Amino acid sequence: MTAFWTEADYDDHELVEVVRDPKSGLTAIIALHSTHLGPGAGGTRFWHYANPEDAMRDALRLSRGMSYKNAMAGLPMGGGKAVILADADKTKTPEMLAAFADAVDALGGKYVTAEDVGISEADMAAVAQRTQHVSGLPVEGEDAAGGDPGPFTALGIFLGIKAAVKHKMGKDSMEGVHVAIQGTGSVGGGVARLLAREGARLTLSDIHMDRAEALATELGADTAAPDAIMSVACDVFSPNALGAILDDEGIARLDCQMVAGGANNQLKRPEHGPMLAKRGILYAPDYVINAGGIISVTLEYLCRNDKAPCDINEVRKRIALIPGRLEQIWQESDATGQSPDQVADRMAQELIGR
Repeated sequence: MTAFWTEADYDDHELVEVVRDPKSGLTAIIALHSTHLGPGAGGTRFWHYANPEDAMRDALRLSRGMSYKNAMAGLPMGGGKAVILADADKTKTPEMLAAFADAVDALGGKYVTAEDVGISEADMAAVAQRTQHVSGLPVEGEDAAGGDPGPFTALGIFLGIKAAVKHKMGKDSMEGVHVAIQGTGSVGGGVARLLAREGARLTLSDIHMDRAEALATELGADTAAPDAIMSVACDVFSPNALGAILDDEGIARLDCQMVAGGANNQLKRPEHGPMLAKRGILYAPDYVINAGGIISVTLEYLCRNDKAPCDINEVRKRIALIPGRLEQIWQESDATGQSPDQVADRMAQELIGR
């Protein structure tokens, strides 16, 4: 058996905890990559993994990504992530969530969790019954930060796509720009609606094609099958589903000028960033462009701890800084010849003292 801490994805994590609660059926992994800037913050993913090794790899890669994301977003938080290993039927029970909440609480604030794929606001509310180290909780009123991070993530991605189009094509408008969107859930669907309002031409795809088709009808967009979306001839390919899609085969299939989307860990391995650059495809590092959600839930958490109201305008102001960070990365990439992901990684590593 290979020890996970000898794998490249381990990357000197501060803590990796496997949580087992046979009574509830819970198996989970909590990974803390860095607490250099503050408590490790990152959501909990509820997913069925065919191979447990894939769950460990996901936890480690997502945790490291959160370290980089929080640092680049200027947040006083480190990076952490949790995955709950679901069965094939994705059975989720109150007892399972309670056991997970107790595990989070036992870390004494080193890890702050929130929702991710497969976890809802209601699930986080249940977790919050047993630990205070949770964010992304339901909020009342439209002027309060927090709640579902999806719309805030979508806003940041939309602004990042506009920045990429400006940098690569010299266009200030999305009018007529063709964007192929992979994934039309909370994030991808939000990105699509924002782009449609500015006149972008859209091609949508989702593993649940009925969802993509319904959104396409709403927005007057085209659709493509899930196995065809990466090959669509377009200006921007926007991945907003699961990660590791930019591998040798995936990059070879691309017919676009830019890749800018919200999926985490889009590059399967480090060599795939330079491979994109070699093809002349501008890449928006995922943990920079998709930081809108963690900005929202972090400000919610910090304000709640200070017993202070959290103005949604502060969240929007911070999300509005995402295009500038991307432009800084792209300018340095143009000047040095390093790919954008390499530039961003170096910046993030310096911020977390690595």
